[in-house]
Amino acid sequence: MGTSLVAPSLLLLLAGAAGFCRALFSLPLRVSLPAAPGGSPSAPVLLRPASSSRRQQEPLGDTDGLALASDPGGTLNFLAMVDNLQGDSGRGYYLEMLIGTPPQPLNILVDTGSSNFAVAGAPAPDVTSYFNPELSSTYKSQGIDVTVKYTQGSWTGVLGTDVITIPKGINGSYTVNIATILESENFFLPGVKWHGILGLAYDALAKVLGGIEPSLYKGDIWYTPIKEEWYYQVEILKLEVGGQNLELDCREYNADKAIVDSGTTLLRLPQKVFSAVVQAIVRTSLIQEFSSGFWTGSQLACWDKTERPWSFFPKLSIYLRDENSSRSFRISILPQLYIQPILGIGENLQCYRFGISSSTNALVIGATVMEGFYVIFDRAQRRVGFAVSPCAEVGGSPVSEIEGPFTTADVASNCVSSVSFHEPVLWIASYALMSLCGIILLVLIILLLIPPRCQHRYTDNDVVNDESSLVRHRWK
Repeated sequence: MGTSLVAPSLLLLLAGAAGFCRALFSLPLRVSLPAAPGGSPSAPVLLRPASSSRRQQEPLGDTDGLALASDPGGTLNFLAMVDNLQGDSGRGYYLEMLIGTPPQPLNILVDTGSSNFAVAGAPAPDVTSYFNPELSSTYKSQGIDVTVKYTQGSWTGVLGTDVITIPKGINGSYTVNIATILESENFFLPGVKWHGILGLAYDALAKVLGGIEPSLYKGDIWYTPIKEEWYYQVEILKLEVGGQNLELDCREYNADKAIVDSGTTLLRLPQKVFSAVVQAIVRTSLIQEFSSGFWTGSQLACWDKTERPWSFFPKLSIYLRDENSSRSFRISILPQLYIQPILGIGENLQCYRFGISSSTNALVIGATVMEGFYVIFDRAQRRVGFAVSPCAEVGGSPVSEIEGPFTTADVASNCVSSVSFHEPVLWIASYALMSLCGIILLVLIILLLIPPRCQHRYTDNDVVNDESSLVRHRWK
């Protein structure tokens, strides 16, 4: 196909798409300073999310803020880290990691949308390799059972600590909390080549694992502010299909939240936005009739291998608020990124899927979009950066664009709701409401089951004596 697409480049580290939704809680991740060659790692240091009132207090080297690709201390080789990254957007991007003593090599999925570090700890049908704690002299079990549930998949394991090393890119070993997965459901999928997941939701860990490498992008870097430091939540102002504004209220794009997440395979849109995008694509495409199953993801569309169906579809643009709130910039993807080749049938047919799906709780800029860009997750400056990736080309032609600045005079000053309920709060409220409903239902059932004699209504003709009053009717 002549495709030359690679994963999006990140400040934290490149992270690919696994298609998992966020877990309901995260494990407390601890990491030690790099150990001297042949030495023992120091005690773990607790990493905390950044806040507006408190900067990172645990030192991780001499630098504060961003880690640079050119590290004078020799701890970090960012280009080697990029070379260590493997995989694809459909099954996830992963890096090789050595765990335990002696080291056991595993491929670990890198995910900027979660905070869990977990690896396969037992054989499973779709797991080609796993970590055996009994073979590691440095593993220490904490005896804590952990269960993480996703909207698609779950796993259960045991929490412990051990030494990890990333053989390409970082010199030294680190002691971290690690969950060994003993049972899972729809987490390790057929065909995946990774054996665990590394969440990068801590800015201190990000300083260890990242940098900005000028050779991996071209043109300017455009930054949009991070609205909330729970996910990488940003503010989307509008969407265009084929250069035509969808004309939706900008709050529709940000309901409940809009995030950038390398752990999501597709571009996910709230249902109302998704329907508007599909309708706009149908109107502007050269396809006269198309099965609805293609848009919902239940069917593939197939063309002759000599054809290039991308010419039938329009460009898709997303407008993000600039650091200067009176300006915006737009990132655009061509159909080569959202009409994705999946399957070849025989010698003549190539089948494609629609790389956009509907979402019930967020707009998610996933790998469908990120593969066109060099993406920088800058927690120190509370911003996410986008630049065009020179690798995002098909047949020698670029498949992504960045343009700006544009005025924001035609959109609301704030497209994000001022009331922000994070998921744990929503779950607590949901359980409280369910408990209340359960109590009310129980009372109603009890009332329905009360024997009829207890509901007797007395009249003047009733004969009441000692026996009937005290024994039968309990009334005197």
